[in-house]
Amino acid sequence: MAKFDRYMLSQLMVLFGFFGLVLVLIYWINRAVVLFDQLIADGQSFSIFLEFSALSLPSVIQLALPLASFAAAVYVTNRMATESELTVVQAAGYSAFRLARPVLYFGLIVALLMSILTHFLVPMSLTKLSERQSELAQNVTARLLTEGQFLEPTNGVTFYIREITPTGALSDIFLSDTRSPNRQITYTASQAFLVRDQTTIQLVMIDGMIQTYSAADQRLFTTTFDDFAFNIGALTGGESNRGRRDRELSTPELLNPTPALIAETGRTAARLISVGHDRFSQSILGTVAALLGFSALMVGGFSRFGVWKQIVFAILLIVVVKAFETIGLNIARSNPELWFATYLQSIVGFVIVWFLLFWAGRPYLFKRRIKEGALA
Repeated sequence: MAKFDRYMLSQLMVLFGFFGLVLVLIYWINRAVVLFDQLIADGQSFSIFLEFSALSLPSVIQLALPLASFAAAVYVTNRMATESELTVVQAAGYSAFRLARPVLYFGLIVALLMSILTHFLVPMSLTKLSERQSELAQNVTARLLTEGQFLEPTNGVTFYIREITPTGALSDIFLSDTRSPNRQITYTASQAFLVRDQTTIQLVMIDGMIQTYSAADQRLFTTTFDDFAFNIGALTGGESNRGRRDRELSTPELLNPTPALIAETGRTAARLISVGHDRFSQSILGTVAALLGFSALMVGGFSRFGVWKQIVFAILLIVVVKAFETIGLNIARSNPELWFATYLQSIVGFVIVWFLLFWAGRPYLFKRRIKEGALA
């Protein structure tokens, strides 16, 4: 590797680390605020909050890395152009394509990091996060078995137990469900038991009454029962029998979906295959973003007003590439045979980069045609 390549690559890596850290902190703080509101306000410990925050970190890093690579390429290119370093190297005979070589090396490093995240760390962290969420959702025994206190396991639900006998029976149960604005339901029972099966936890109430109040006509309906089973999982919103989501699956599983996997996720084969190929496309996006940031700033000559126009132009190009990403995903999700459409954003991105570098090597290409048209 030439000295210039090593020098520019080192500059890109330093700025990439800085921008990556800043963007990860911004995304993570936004995510942490939501988690704090959900977990701490729900009665969970601070250690659970830290655990969930750590498990969400790979997904946050995955979002931040392409933006960090783009920002690093733009910043380094702008600084080297302002300090005439690129001008000196170009005077030595380096073409625009040759100058892009260290940026390509940098983009490949980002692509490698993105591949590790998208294919391994993110699915593993999401799987573990889902398992922990299910464990917390099913752990209603510890949360609800408190004597003499009115508990609110979720908004709109109030639960009360007067006494827990040595045999595990719950005496004098009160359960109020006001989550629906049109209907309020109150369950009372002299005795109840918690019964766990393979998928849910049932609150079996003995010798009780159900009072249903209808807000529309302001009428109260009462029903007595000898025994009645209530799904406690509904109190926490947990779905213990929920299958894995597509983002939790490994890439080989996504690329070769079986009927059992389709039934488990509730997704079509085309959807699963497109998610698998999108992981490769997202890895390539790190390279595309870096090259776009560099090539957009290489277009245009020196201006005492700076290169803000080229920077805005580069941002618009990123928006265009992301728009093609949406188009490609929609096409791929419609038919499993059209999986290659997920790479549309990468193809468009590389075509734009090639055109910009070609244009940068011929700065008077379009100006000459304009002048020729004016003379004619």
